[in-house]
Amino acid sequence: MSDNQLRVVWIYPDLLSTYGDQGNVLVVERRARQRGLDVARLDVRSDQPIPTSGDIYLIGGGEDRPQRLAAERLRRDGHLYRAVENGAIVFSVCAGYQILGHEFVNDLGQREPGLGLLDVVSVRGEGDRCVGDVLGDVDPRLGLPPLTGFENHQGVTHLGPTARPLAQVRFGNGNGTGDGTEGAYNDTVFGTYMHGPVLARNPQIADLLLKLALDVNALPPTDDRWYEALRNERIAAAQTQTA
Repeated sequence: MSDNQLRVVWIYPDLLSTYGDQGNVLVVERRARQRGLDVARLDVRSDQPIPTSGDIYLIGGGEDRPQRLAAERLRRDGHLYRAVENGAIVFSVCAGYQILGHEFVNDLGQREPGLGLLDVVSVRGEGDRCVGDVLGDVDPRLGLPPLTGFENHQGVTHLGPTARPLAQVRFGNGNGTGDGTEGAYNDTVFGTYMHGPVLARNPQIADLLLKLALDVNALPPTDDRWYEALRNERIAAAQTQTA
């Protein structure tokens, strides 16, 4: 990797890529290249060390046992902490979102320590599994259009005082707490329950990650017709369910 490359790291595709979330890294990579950026993508398996020099790190969803294994290895590795300290951007989905919090419930029914990179705690919900389309309004501070995604989880995630909700849902469950929140973020670390993959449905979030990594306020325009067609289709589907 050279100093002028955008370094995108996909964490543990062998453990956390169950629900098509690898599409997120493809979207980030493609949208960077469409802007003429030189991108170095690194897929890091669970038996490999996490590099500390990445710009954007992406973590996907997974089953309960792989989630526990991923959390154990990330804690033992310790390099993601250092990357965040160096200013890296982290975007996580579902199991990855829970791992970034303080703790979650593992496949053994035990409380598993997370990485503490987000001020959230996840527990297992007692009601029906949260499955289906979600539509929500992204935190106005982020300046993004409505969030669309697909949730499939049993978890309930409670936000602490230093975490902000990524969105407020109009339809769907989101964090599962009943307060209408979905996901969480701080300055450089983001988590969501949304699949889809979520960055294909919400390319503006991918662009936000790029702007944060590059420390710029705007990016050159790119062709969004395919993304907008997908967004409009899924938003219309969610709105039909709310009618």
